[in-house]
Amino acid sequence: MKKLSIFMLAICSTAIFGQKVSDFKYVSIPENFITFKGESYGLEAVLAKALKNKKYVVLPTNRSQWPEEALELCNVVNADVLSVKSLLTNKLVLEFRDCSNKVILESKGNSYIKEYEPGLADALKMALGNVGVSNPVGTLPTTGAQQTSIPAATSTNTVQNSVMEKTSAAPTAGNYSNGKVAVQKIEIDANQFILAKSGSSVPFAIFKTTSKKDVFIVKLADNNMTIGYFENGNIVIDIPQADGKYNKEIFSVK
Repeated sequence: MKKLSIFMLAICSTAIFGQKVSDFKYVSIPENFITFKGESYGLEAVLAKALKNKKYVVLPTNRSQWPEEALELCNVVNADVLSVKSLLTNKLVLEFRDCSNKVILESKGNSYIKEYEPGLADALKMALGNVGVSNPVGTLPTTGAQQTSIPAATSTNTVQNSVMEKTSAAPTAGNYSNGKVAVQKIEIDANQFILAKSGSSVPFAIFKTTSKKDVFIVKLADNNMTIGYFENGNIVIDIPQADGKYNKEIFSVK
């Protein structure tokens, strides 16, 4: 029965984290699509225009010009167009990846227009048919939001260093409590784990790794997105409040 419960939680976790391109507000497009070997026939501009028409915010190639909430890279989906060799048609693949480099959409397009520039643009239009209009489910807290539990003068890198300095060891699987809620830590795989209330099939919180060691994207049972991290063998979650602030909840081993 215990194995079955863990299996069901794993399925639930996968479903909750099954992101779509339309879940994102921000899209990053490279300056050049490198698989076209120096000549991408203006596809970068074609893609940017099409995504703007679908209500996405296409970010500048210069990251210093990005808005603050886009600097949390897991708020950004990365787009790319891949060249596909073909004798009779113009073919390509439109690909979107999340901050962990996981492919969340791969859409193929082809055109019988023989000329490269109009043919590839036509193929891209076909591939874009599988991309929904932007309907973001929310963004992760920016560095400013993370500072509810870390001094305001810290940068993103300092946040990571501060967490690392406080961490004596990653919390092991077992039972934890914040004094109000008792949960069990269940490892799903190398990239995610769950905090589940005893006897419940719905996770209290799902943690997914980011590019920062021991800092996680956290999805709560009410679908709010926030961050979590390890501190002195404890599990910490920044819980969002109605006034826009965050409370630091510490789950200690029982």
